[in-house]
Amino acid sequence: MERLGTRLPLLTILLVPGSAWAQERVYEWHWGMHPMWGVWGLGMMLFLWAILITGTVFGIRWLVGQGRAPGKDTALEILRERYARGEINRDEFEARKRDLAG
Repeated sequence: MERLGTRLPLLTILLVPGSAWAQERVYEWHWGMHPMWGVWGLGMMLFLWAILITGTVFGIRWLVGQGRAPGKDTALEILRERYARGEINRDEFEARKRDLAG
């Protein structure tokens, strides 16, 4: 028991400062930039802004496009005009119309 009693203060002196130093955060002692605000922090910030700007642009384009009427099918319009002018008969019109639909 006496051996432990003589070694305990020595162990305390050796181990306590190390454990106390492990608790400290030296980088928080100053008012400078946080270490994460280096190259990685700047890159992540730029990435975040790029995503926000891209999302905003696509969101605005989507909202603006909601009010538009769907585009006309020009091939079907041309087919109807040819049928109306008499260039093709009814059977040919129906066959081509089925081809365009499928």
